[in-house]
Amino acid sequence: MAQLSLGLDLGTSGVRVLAVDESGKLVAEVNKHYPLLTPRPGWTEQNPKDWAEQSLAALTEMAQKLAGHEIIGLGLSGQMHGMVPLDANAEVIRPAILWNDQRTGKAVEEMAERVDRAVMIARTGNPAITGFHVCKLIWMRQEEPENFAKVKHSLLPKDYLGFVLTGEMRAEPTDASGTNCFHLASKQWDSEILSALELSTSLFPEVIASHEVTGRLKPDLARATGLPEGLPIIAGAGDNAAAATGLGLSSKHTELGSVSLGTSGVIFAPLTEATPDPDGRVHLFCHADGGYNLLGVTLSAAGSLQWYHDTFAASSSFDELLKNAETSPVGANGVTFKPYLAGERTPHMNPNLRGSFSGLSLANTQADVTRSVLEGVAFSLRDALNVISPLTTLTSALATGGGSQSPFWLQMVSDVLDLPLTVPSFNQGAAYGAALLAFKGAGLIKDTLDLASSSHTSSVSPKNHQAYQTAWQSYQSSSF
Repeated sequence: MAQLSLGLDLGTSGVRVLAVDESGKLVAEVNKHYPLLTPRPGWTEQNPKDWAEQSLAALTEMAQKLAGHEIIGLGLSGQMHGMVPLDANAEVIRPAILWNDQRTGKAVEEMAERVDRAVMIARTGNPAITGFHVCKLIWMRQEEPENFAKVKHSLLPKDYLGFVLTGEMRAEPTDASGTNCFHLASKQWDSEILSALELSTSLFPEVIASHEVTGRLKPDLARATGLPEGLPIIAGAGDNAAAATGLGLSSKHTELGSVSLGTSGVIFAPLTEATPDPDGRVHLFCHADGGYNLLGVTLSAAGSLQWYHDTFAASSSFDELLKNAETSPVGANGVTFKPYLAGERTPHMNPNLRGSFSGLSLANTQADVTRSVLEGVAFSLRDALNVISPLTTLTSALATGGGSQSPFWLQMVSDVLDLPLTVPSFNQGAAYGAALLAFKGAGLIKDTLDLASSSHTSSVSPKNHQAYQTAWQSYQSSSF
């Protein structure tokens, strides 16, 4: 009878559960969805009850699929930065405030007044950021004092689910390092930062390693789902670190990173030491293997192409748009696009930036405009790589996300970054990495690299980097 591990990814749109065997092969998959709440412009929330209900439904369905197999553990992953406030009875006080919520501007200003920016970056790896966890607590103190007075525990989304499953509150370093109150060097909650913010470390749970056991599945939930009673629930990792684990990205091999062309664009660069950018232009987080990683983020990557298609070219397919864009030369005949449709992270860390087209003339065609969108995303990723490069040297990267399925766009990004990109032949995202961490937590493997994807196809090498220099300079000089 095969031994299987489960990986659960608590995403923004839904929960995904995978079953993986001892060879790393995907055996089964279940997906469930839940609503996103937007009570005001710029606010994003979810009901933790929905997370719990749909996760248990997914686990129940998975248990039915796996009848006759031995399940040895469940690893957790999920959306980072969200805040779940609990009272003294461990009851949810209000809907969770999510990673992409932008209500906390005044709270971030208060943090900046209380903690010097350079100190914040040196200790936590990041400046104070509107989407991170701790500013949401400060927002509650400012705007919902009656709710804040009830708060006894403040959990990250996947850690809340771990509590639901086990009755134990635990956190782990990858997710905790996205809170603005986690000391990277010691890998513990930062009492100095929290004291300056007039918050207590007692709000936050014990921190354990990503592969360690948070607790064991409660008997009533074992009966309800059909999973084994006492099933070890593994702490797991935040979504980016878990996805990197599944791809075999390790702080032991800092020359290999990843470039994601999903809704957002992400450059993931492993590090052995906690070395932040002094100006805080890229994120620094803990990696699931005990090391660290830099994360450069552009908020609208494939999301920019989706917006352009839906707004201006809905009658065309994406394949038609991309094929048409190939007829425009490097530099898009002078058209430049800034992809700041939802503000921007790296390197600007400014939620108020907005996108723009510039250089348009009567001579320009739809092909030029489409190509400018693709190039603008590539140039925004170069902004991130330019900050990352002095801190660690990537020699190649794995390309993921929907945009990486376009050979034309992938070649463009490779040329702009002057970085060889390779599409992995097997990529199952954060849930897969969480399942590998469960195998490690169960003691069946010593290192997640033993099972992570190592077979790759479609190697891409940069050939036209110099041709993009003029277009890059135009992008740099165009106004926001």
